Amino acid sequence: MINFSEPYQSYKENKRAFDRVIIKTLVDGSYILGENVKRFEKNFSNYLNTKYSIAVANGTDAIHLGLRSLNIGKGDEVIVPSHTAIGTVYAVEMSGAKVVFADIEKDFFTIDPKSIKKKITKKTKAIICVHLYGQSCDLKNIVKLAKNNNLSLIEDCSQAHGAKYQRKKVGNFGTLSCFSLYPTKNLGAFGDAGIITTNNKKVDKKLKLLRQYGWDENRKSKHMGWNSRMDEIQAAILNIKIKKLDFNNKRRKEIAKIYNQNLNIKHIEVPKIRNVNDHVFYLYVIKCKKRNQLKKFLKNNGVNTGIHYLIPVHKEKKYIKQNIKLEETEKVPKEVLSLPCYPELKLKDQEKVINLIKYFLKNNF
Repeated sequence: MINFSEPYQSYKENKRAFDRVIIKTLVDGSYILGENVKRFEKNFSNYLNTKYSIAVANGTDAIHLGLRSLNIGKGDEVIVPSHTAIGTVYAVEMSGAKVVFADIEKDFFTIDPKSIKKKITKKTKAIICVHLYGQSCDLKNIVKLAKNNNLSLIEDCSQAHGAKYQRKKVGNFGTLSCFSLYPTKNLGAFGDAGIITTNNKKVDKKLKLLRQYGWDENRKSKHMGWNSRMDEIQAAILNIKIKKLDFNNKRRKEIAKIYNQNLNIKHIEVPKIRNVNDHVFYLYVIKCKKRNQLKKFLKNNGVNTGIHYLIPVHKEKKYIKQNIKLEETEKVPKEVLSLPCYPELKLKDQEKVINLIKYFLKNNF
């Protein structure tokens, strides 16, 4: 079986180094918010060229605590895309703020600045732009909207570690930026983990309180806080993996190039790339009118694929009674299919995926 994703392979390729730092961490006896975490925060800031990084337990907490650090909560509105992982939306709910859904652009799957503009009200306090599948949103227009309306901009970079907009890495454009470090991500731990970046000293200081009960260095609670700490083992692993992030992103782009060369054919729509973007292909997503049949055919022939996302968040049970209409967002779930795309994917396996798709098209259209 050719799996959709293989996070185990990254461990297998560097097993000795991972085993060594895991054992060292266990022997050292400091397991939460220790030296490994501090080192990773520094390494991540250096990688992105940001002033501050705050390690947390997962990507959902990163957004939730990010909103809290900006004093966004009950009575406030936050604009988000509906075409995203549901955790992005539920993080807003966790803060107490109201979710306001915006539509996506036709070609790039990312939040549409024109739709954002229509959704802004007196209660709007922030925009969350999700850099989806590995490429950036239309940051030029989104940053302008946020600035002109005095709104905080939060970048959800969970699917775009190392991606660039106008030659600058995403994570540098918002008031703060949030990253999931889930195992399948471009930079993934071997469990749950997340991180927040910012260039604002006050935000950095508050986030470091919020992630651990609001405690200061004397364990006195200065704010209501949460328990969202990165553990030392995950940080130790990430300190190794961040060194290979650019190499692995290059490999993803090579895989995407091979798909593009072979699948840019009738009945398949390959990913479009914004001309100022450097796409890092967290996911390689095609569109096909007979998506369900194609997915089933591939599975029956030993290829696992994914759908990102099957249900727009505004169509989930919690929101469907609001009768929200988002034209482009509602088209996507019927046609998108995510193909295997990870650094360790073998060429022979990719060729099998391509040949099976071509065979399906030849016999079903």
